[in-house]
Amino acid sequence: MVLVLSPEILEEYQRVGTELARRHAERAEVLEPVLALIAANATMVNATPLAEQVSEDPADDMFLAAARTARAQLIVSGDRHLLRVSGWSGITVLTPRQFLDRHL
Repeated sequence: MVLVLSPEILEEYQRVGTELARRHAERAEVLEPVLALIAANATMVNATPLAEQVSEDPADDMFLAAARTARAQLIVSGDRHLLRVSGWSGITVLTPRQFLDRHL
């Protein structure tokens, strides 16, 4: 399996990670190393934006766009909006628990 990111997804991870680090100061020091590890091991794609909104949350479409651009068949996310569109364009969305149970 290959981890795929777009610059927009990495930016979102950084934004959310920074917000979480503010609320959980004891975990703040691991944010940058984890993001660096993810970025270093991912294939970066410049995702083609979707022609029309797919997910209820338009911000979630960047994940679908990256998957489609990379021809990925799987997104791992706990986001309820993405889970609801599982199967769109042949892309399955699994929760982290479902992913672990099925693939590891």
